[in-house]
Amino acid sequence: MVIICKKSDPSRWENYFAKCFIFSFANQVHVDAVTNTGFIIDSFGLHSSLEDLVFHDIEEYSNNLAPGSLRAFSRYSDHGICKSYFEGYSSSSNSSPGFCGRKPQDKRKELSVNTRHAVRNSSYCHGATYFIIRGLMLPLFGLRLAWNLALACWRCSFYYIRCTQIQVRSIASRVYKTLHGSSGDIGWLQHTPGMDPVEDGTPRFIELLTKRRNGGHTLPDSYVYLLIPGLFSNHSPLYFVGTRKFFSKMGLACHIAIIHSEASVQQNAWELKQYIEELYWGSGKQVMLLGHSKGGVDAAAALSIYWCDLKDKVAGLALVQSPYGGSPLASDILREGQIADKETRRIMELLICKLIKGDIRALEDLTYERRGEFIMNHRLPKEIPLISFHSEASVGAGVLATMTHIAHAELPWLPLPKFGSEEYDNALQAGRQVPVVIPLSAAMAVCALHLQLRYGEKSDGLVTCRDAEVPGSVVVRPDKKLDHAWMVYSAWKRDPSEPESFEMCEALLTMLVELGKIKQEKDMRT
Repeated sequence: MVIICKKSDPSRWENYFAKCFIFSFANQVHVDAVTNTGFIIDSFGLHSSLEDLVFHDIEEYSNNLAPGSLRAFSRYSDHGICKSYFEGYSSSSNSSPGFCGRKPQDKRKELSVNTRHAVRNSSYCHGATYFIIRGLMLPLFGLRLAWNLALACWRCSFYYIRCTQIQVRSIASRVYKTLHGSSGDIGWLQHTPGMDPVEDGTPRFIELLTKRRNGGHTLPDSYVYLLIPGLFSNHSPLYFVGTRKFFSKMGLACHIAIIHSEASVQQNAWELKQYIEELYWGSGKQVMLLGHSKGGVDAAAALSIYWCDLKDKVAGLALVQSPYGGSPLASDILREGQIADKETRRIMELLICKLIKGDIRALEDLTYERRGEFIMNHRLPKEIPLISFHSEASVGAGVLATMTHIAHAELPWLPLPKFGSEEYDNALQAGRQVPVVIPLSAAMAVCALHLQLRYGEKSDGLVTCRDAEVPGSVVVRPDKKLDHAWMVYSAWKRDPSEPESFEMCEALLTMLVELGKIKQEKDMRT
């Protein structure tokens, strides 16, 4: 069979082949049905009964049919049993007296032979047509398969390109966050709208410190002085010990707050609130607070959250080297989205939670993000006198040899003879104590140099000067180079001409008492 079509589109060919395939499949189903029906009839012995019924019906209809209607019926029947039978009937009508005169057995044999012959011819014809159509449609199937494969390749290519772009952007974002660091966060308190301005109190502080070194002690005993240590103070036995001894010798009531310094800011604020109330109800005196590093942040949080309960119990707050606005080191360590952020966090959790038995929130609360949220939700009351003290660490080569005395190590007790002298026993007890010194000042100098080179900011090694200034406070900016640990630890070899840390604490508290009196006078005038 040859088919010629001029300028026909592929869709028309596809429709034609589809129709031919459906027609051939329908005829094949018809032939299979007839064959299976014959097999069932032969198997169950229904052949003779059905033939009698069929021939009885044909005999009745043949008597009533006219030659014209017979020709018309044969014209509409191209295949099947009826066509074969009526063709035999037409040919035999010329030579025999009629259809009704023939025997039923002859009729059955003729009908069976014609039926099998028609089914066999139809099966061959439709089988050949089916394979021809499938052969003609095979190139179309190949083209469609090639097109689908090409589309799949393009989609895979675009998917891998998209994944690569996402990875490159993620890496670029991580690199940018790592390099940018805390450049946009340092000193955010100074350029935030609505923050109260600060006042410079450095000249008055230097005047009070000079007076103190010349023997003038003006710190009153009408207050209870509470020293609040900073982060990791639980592992530093000499934290604020020298200052408390000095105040006790002066006859002043001085205490060191016993809190878990490695806990979160809100937890320590609650503990400080209870501690202040116990001191107030036990002594009947107002409490003066001096917090160093994270201790100042904890004390400020206690006043911000529980000011209604502490309003008549607290006389003032001095924050010494406290990261009130946040710490760049804490933010750089725990910042999410930078290079190796998850690994760094795991290391810090191992150090703080497992080794030190602390809480990682103690470090998280010192980041710029957490400090910004807390300050916006909890402002310090304007009635409280505030002093902010910050300093700059030295980065010279001589600092690397400076050792800091942080603890004492006691030697095992030895059974030595006693001579009954108390002085001898005290000397013997002092001989068992060995000072523990570490190069803490050298570590602070390295950190201060890092912050200066990376951000161009002055710092004491851990806290930048701008982040230590509390809005609405009196700021003290000494010219002396002091690192972050100098205010609470004493140097192993100190210069006698330089002031001690307890002397500077006394000057700060004296200045805080003066600020409280000035505020009281202003309140009485108004």
